[in-house]
Amino acid sequence: MSGNNPFHPALFRPEAISAETRAINDAIIKAMAGMEEWWDVGAQKVRDARARGEGAFPLAPKSERARTLHIEGKNGHKVPLRIIAPENPKGVYLHIHGGGWVLGAADQQDPMLERIAANTGLACVSVEYRLAPENPYPAGPDDCEAAALWLARNAKAEFGTDRLAIGGESAGGHLSAVTLLRMRDRHGFTGFSGANLVFGAFDLSMTPSQQQFGDERLILRTVDIAKFGDAFLPGGLDRRDPDISPLYADLRDMPPALFTIGTRDALLDDTLFMYSRWVAAGREAELAVYPGGAHGFVAFPGEIARAANARADAFLARVTG
Repeated sequence: MSGNNPFHPALFRPEAISAETRAINDAIIKAMAGMEEWWDVGAQKVRDARARGEGAFPLAPKSERARTLHIEGKNGHKVPLRIIAPENPKGVYLHIHGGGWVLGAADQQDPMLERIAANTGLACVSVEYRLAPENPYPAGPDDCEAAALWLARNAKAEFGTDRLAIGGESAGGHLSAVTLLRMRDRHGFTGFSGANLVFGAFDLSMTPSQQQFGDERLILRTVDIAKFGDAFLPGGLDRRDPDISPLYADLRDMPPALFTIGTRDALLDDTLFMYSRWVAAGREAELAVYPGGAHGFVAFPGEIARAANARADAFLARVTG
C-alpha cells in the first residue's frame, strides 16, 4: 500500500537501466525512424497499419475466446465491448485501451487480456470507444462512462459477480481516471475495487516531463502529446478542467490504485504527480517505477515488462479477491 512504495533517486539514474532495456529502447527508436506522422497521412491510415502489426508495437493475435457485446451509450450511440472471460469469473476488469485518444482498438491487446483473465480470474471487458479527431471530447469519455455504468448495473447478471476493477494504458489510464470521477460525481457510484493506471496522461495542459521530453522517437515525443491533445480537445476548452485533466480533480473516495511508469516516458510526471495527489487525498496507492522503461514498455518482451505485468496481475487479483 502507500506506505511501502520504493521511491529512490537511484531508480531514475542512467546506471539503473539494464542492458536489455537499453537494447529494447534502441530497437524502438530504429523501428520508428522515418515512420509517417498520423497528422500528415490521416489517422485512419495509421490505425490500419497498426491493425496489420506494422510499426513499433508487436502484432497482437486475436483471441478465439473473444466476443463482442453492444450496449446503449449516450444519444443512442451503441458502444461495443470486447469480452474475454474465464469460466465463473470472480470479478470484472473494465479495460480502456491507449493510443492518444486517436489510435488503438479494443481488439489490439487480446494477449494481454487473455493473460489477465488467466492470472486473476477476472472477465476482461475492453471498451471500443470513439476516437478523435473524428469524434473529439467528450465522445470517448462518454463511451467509457456508459460502459462503466452498464457494468455497475449488469455485471452480476452478465458475469455472476459485481466485483469491479478498472484500468488502462496511456490514454486508457486517463480515461479510467475520468470514468471513476464521472461515476462518483454523476451516478454516486464508488464501487470499483481497484484502478490499474499504466503510464496514464493525467494533465492535458502538459506537465514538465511532457514539455521537456523532446524529439527522441521513443514511442511518445513532446510533439505527439501536443498533436494528440489538439485532436482530442476542441479549441476553447479549459485543459485543467478535472473532466479533461483528472490530476486537478478532488480524488476523495477513489479506489486503491497501482500506478506504473518507466523513467524514459514523457508522461513520467503525470504518474508521479497523480500518485502523490491520490495519497494526499487519503487513498491507497502503489507506485511502480521501472528504470529506463519507455512509454508502452509493458508491450515489449523484457524483464521490466514481465515484472510490471506480474505486479499488475497480482494487484488486480488482490483488490477483487
